[in-house]
This record gives sequence, structure tokens and C-alpha cells, in this order.
Amino acid sequence: MKRILYLGYYLKEIDKRKLEKFVKHATQDGRSKIALWSDIIQSSLKYNISILDYFYFRFYEADKEQRETYAGTGFMYEYQLKMNPKASRDILENKIRFIDKYRKFIIREAAPVSVLRQNPEVLQSLLQNPSGRLVAKGSLGQVGAEVKILKAGDFTGESLLKYMEANKFDLLEEYVVQHPAIMAMSPSGLNTIRIFTQIKDGKLHYLGARFRITINSEVDNMAAGNPAAPIDIASGIVDGPAVFSDITRNEITVHPVTGVNIIGFKIPYWEEIKTMMEEAVFLYPENQSVGWDVAISEKGPELIEGNHNWCKLLWQLPAKKGLKGELRQFMQ
Repeated sequence: MKRILYLGYYLKEIDKRKLEKFVKHATQDGRSKIALWSDIIQSSLKYNISILDYFYFRFYEADKEQRETYAGTGFMYEYQLKMNPKASRDILENKIRFIDKYRKFIIREAAPVSVLRQNPEVLQSLLQNPSGRLVAKGSLGQVGAEVKILKAGDFTGESLLKYMEANKFDLLEEYVVQHPAIMAMSPSGLNTIRIFTQIKDGKLHYLGARFRITINSEVDNMAAGNPAAPIDIASGIVDGPAVFSDITRNEITVHPVTGVNIIGFKIPYWEEIKTMMEEAVFLYPENQSVGWDVAISEKGPELIEGNHNWCKLLWQLPAKKGLKGELRQFMQ
């Protein structure tokens, strides 16, 4: 019954334009759309996946054994609810609370609107930050939504507060100027590292790491059309091509704009990132499974945010295989 309810939710919330595009792609070899839809419904109920998961994971090409290995939307919802209970996940959901609680691991200047109104000197300091840019955010925004990159020179303190109020932004941050090596890879936006961690029996387990790469985009999310590549945890070296969640696009090994090689790219400050993780994950261990977004500047790594509902696509697609089996050991 639960999976039938899930299916109803998937149908209600689905991106119809994306669905149409994916169905067209999956049936370009002449496959019947009726047969495809029958398989989609059966797969959703059997494997606890959403309708779009069926395409993201290329179930239309996969056999039964391959399908069994993927952690879909329903499975991940239940897993993350168990690992990150609603009572404790607010420090990850709310970006203002996150900055307050994880301040030790944050280099950039940041302040909520309430502080900016009461402390004009903080607002002026942000306006005069060395990058010349600002990041306005909605503190509860997800997957890059409610984020706007602004030119500091376009605003006075008063006009900036009015702009944020009009657009419902309640958090202002200094723009992170990324490390030169990453800038050479992709200068259009901030390219972050997503690290998936799990706590079990008081120990840190790495579930994986991904390099999120912008292509003519200010944000690096896969949902915004950008690719992501796998990172070897031991070395910090990108060890596979960058892939897209859009099934009509091919993987890439070279950045299409800058021409920099993706495979073999060494993430700067990798050992420092792992040292940071080894401390940050245990600061609030009641959240046992987190997807951390890490930015890297010349000053070193810093946390951008932590995600209690970390993305199953960003985790599995760059690996080119289902990883559900890696989570089952933590459910005992």
C-alpha cells in the first residue's frame, strides 16, 4: 500500500516536460510506449523507485539483477528518515542554523537578514568583500533553488535589504573565490565537492565523493544540467568521467569550455578536507548519514552546507552502478 501511495505522489509531482523527453529517448528504437509504461509502473512498485528514477537509472536497458542494486526515491526517503530523524535534521535543513552550528568549518562571511538590519557594519563588510560578489539565499532552499549571485557594486546597504526582502532571501554570504586549479577547470560558477558520510558504531564511513562541475552555470547542481564525476577517496583524484542526469547527454572526460581534463584532476587540499570531515561528522552525530558540500579556495576547504536528504543520483550515476547494497549494512 505504501508504494502505491508513493506512485501516486510521483505521478502528481512529475516534471511532465522531462518525462516526455525521456520517454521519447527510451522508445527511439521502436519500443512500444505501452510496454514501457507497463514496465515503469511495475518497476516503481517492485523496486521502490520514482517514475523518473526509471529513466535516470536506465532501467529500460537493465536486467533484473541490475535493477535490484539501485537505491531509488522511496528507499532513500525511508533510509534517510531513519538515519537523520526529523527532530535532529533542522540544523541541516536550515542554512542559517547550519552556519551557526558549523561555524568552525566556514571561512566565508555570512549573516542572516535579521543581523544585517541590526548591524549595518556587518552589511557594509559584506558589500566590501574582496570578491566583489554576494550570494543571496533562501535559508530553506533546496538543490540550488533560491540562490542568486549578485554584484556588490550594484547595491547600497538599503537597496540590498529591499532586494532581499522583495525576493524572499533571508541569508547573505560572501562569494567564495575558488582555488585557481578549480577555476581553470570551470570558471562559470563555484564547483563544489559532495562527500557522502555515514556514522556507524561511532566510526566514520565514506560512502563516496563527487566533483560537481559547472558548465556555463552559476550553480553546480546536476538538477541545473551540470555533470558530476567520481573522486577516489584515498587520493582525491577524479577517477572517472563526468556524467549528466539527463539521459540524452553523453558523459564527458574533458570540460567542453575550458578543455581541461576531468579524469586525473587532483582535488586541492584533499587531506585537509578529510581531516575536516573527521571532525564535522561527529559534531552532531544524531544525523548519521549526510551529504556535505565543500568549497575550496586558496585559503583551504570550507563547508557550504550539509544535506540530510542527499541526492541518490549524484551518488550513484557517476559510479555507473547501483549502490543500495552499501547502505543495507548500516540498516541492521
